[in-house]
Amino acid sequence: MQYYKTRAHKLTGSHWPRLMKKAFGQYKVITGKSKRRPYVRSAYFKKQKIFLGLFWQHLREKNLRDKTRRVAFFPCAVELIQKTKQEPTSKENPNRKGEILHRFAGSTLNNEIFFVQIKEDRQSDQKWLISVFPLDT
Repeated sequence: MQYYKTRAHKLTGSHWPRLMKKAFGQYKVITGKSKRRPYVRSAYFKKQKIFLGLFWQHLREKNLRDKTRRVAFFPCAVELIQKTKQEPTSKENPNRKGEILHRFAGSTLNNEIFFVQIKEDRQSDQKWLISVFPLDT
């Protein structure tokens, strides 16, 4: 599998409130560029919008340790979505037939491997960032 090497750094620290403040600060910058739902444009999907709101809802469902390790990769995930043109692994969602799940692989400057999962709704052709998570070693 090929990895996109990001230039963005993983957020430092392990204290959840501090990490959340840093990540949400970057999210607010993205939110300020749009009047409606926050999004970034994807190079792989021919500059289509990838909406970010679902990621924060998904993050709320996780336990504190998992939230901390996932949100640290948020800046790397945004850069990966915006710049990668590498083929993701795609499969149909086993729970819902009208959705496709795309999984992109990336690595930070420190060679930490992480994955970004994007959900595509076939009917509306909308794409949502669902999850960001590191490779468990």
